[in-house]
Amino acid sequence: MTEQKIKLLGSVQEVDAFETGQNRRLHSATHAEILAGATSDIYFVKTQDILRQLQQEDTVVTAEIFGRKPGLLVGVEELLGLLKDAPVEVWALPEGSEMSPKEVVCRIKGRYADFGVYETALLGILASSSGWATAARDIKAVCPDKPISCFGARHIHPAVAPVMERAAVLGGCDACSCILGAKLLNNYPSGTTPHALFLTMGDTLTAAQAYDKLMPENAARVILVDTFRDEVEEALCVAREMGRRLQGVRLDTPSERGGVTTGLVSELRQRLDMEGFDYVKIFVSGGLTPERVQQLSAAGADAFGVGSYISAAPAIDMTMDLKEVNGKPVAKRGRIPGETPNPRLVKMK
Repeated sequence: MTEQKIKLLGSVQEVDAFETGQNRRLHSATHAEILAGATSDIYFVKTQDILRQLQQEDTVVTAEIFGRKPGLLVGVEELLGLLKDAPVEVWALPEGSEMSPKEVVCRIKGRYADFGVYETALLGILASSSGWATAARDIKAVCPDKPISCFGARHIHPAVAPVMERAAVLGGCDACSCILGAKLLNNYPSGTTPHALFLTMGDTLTAAQAYDKLMPENAARVILVDTFRDEVEEALCVAREMGRRLQGVRLDTPSERGGVTTGLVSELRQRLDMEGFDYVKIFVSGGLTPERVQQLSAAGADAFGVGSYISAAPAIDMTMDLKEVNGKPVAKRGRIPGETPNPRLVKMK
């Protein structure tokens, strides 16, 4: 896509004239709309409008962003992308850094007119991505030596699904299933087959054989074994047929049938081992939390697919404060005027 300079919304009149277009198929913002400030809170545009009319649009400010809770900072790359064309200076913690409560994670210096409208988007980028990355870090921490994939794209709007899954991998997940999320990291999306394939074909073994025959050799041979019959029965049936070509079996038993329990995992592991299939890994997905991952790992699970725990993670609230105006230290009540020292900040722009 050819890049072109996008004009920021700078007045109430421009907001009034802004149109979403006819027959819009999706409600998510386009890149151009975000860059134009169309996802901003209206009061930031009103501020720009007033400053312009008072001929104060050249006011130079220093703004600082901090988070309310500890966590993993992710979203810096997008923040820099948003500010790419703005003639401002930016200091920030590197992408993926640990951050403390109230620690300044980003400092921006330049004309307020060149970046003030972006406050809403800047805070949202860092808040959401950091929340997702922190959740991924927390669940990986309980099982650091076993693969964890992010399967959270189905739980959130598709416009931000790749952002979430990218953040999850930066937070500690070993892979993600969303195609665009993986491609943004130059990775290959992780995942084999859904229940839909087995239900459509009507038999687990038939579907497993088709997958083995038709998918590329580098595609993981991990087969779902909870669609029609007892999980252990189906797993052994597939293992006997595929032999060494079978790399793993996946358990995703629904809550209506009790979900994936430690007892089920333990039994499956022992039954596979008893028939000489000790090389077959057990992959578990479905409603996983750090506690469940820890328990299922101890029972014999080898890898995990985590969705809603990451995708539903609360955002880490971010705040932007002006700390200097035309070189003069300022702050609202309760904050200290002037730049907040943080030697960890790195000049990014």
